[in-house]
Amino acid sequence: MEYVYAALILNETGEEINEDNLTGVLEAAGVDVEESRVKALVAALEDVDIDEAVDEAAAVPAGGAAAGGAAGGAAADDGDDEEAEEAEEDLPDTTDEDDGDDDEDEEASGEGLGELFG
Repeated sequence: MEYVYAALILNETGEEINEDNLTGVLEAAGVDVEESRVKALVAALEDVDIDEAVDEAAAVPAGGAAAGGAAGGAAADDGDDEEAEEAEEDLPDTTDEDDGDDDEDEEASGEGLGELFG
């Protein structure tokens, strides 16, 4: 990961991302530099617009759609209220309303258990 961070530092400071510069940043940070990794990273970043890649990565919520609540919150922040409302509709109602039917509810649940255990 430190190799990528070094490339980001070079990009941010306007320096060319080449083997010498990348090695210099890594050595300054106290990293035991592997030349093969430096060469691979420089080759991989050759045709990449790092600023564009960072902007695209920042636009995607962490964890993607699997993040659940975080993704829902991000969708609401982005003005996508329709998706957020649909997600809320799928959630079970957890409100605790006292409608006076507690005895009936207990009896109904008891009958189910009675049928189960005979």
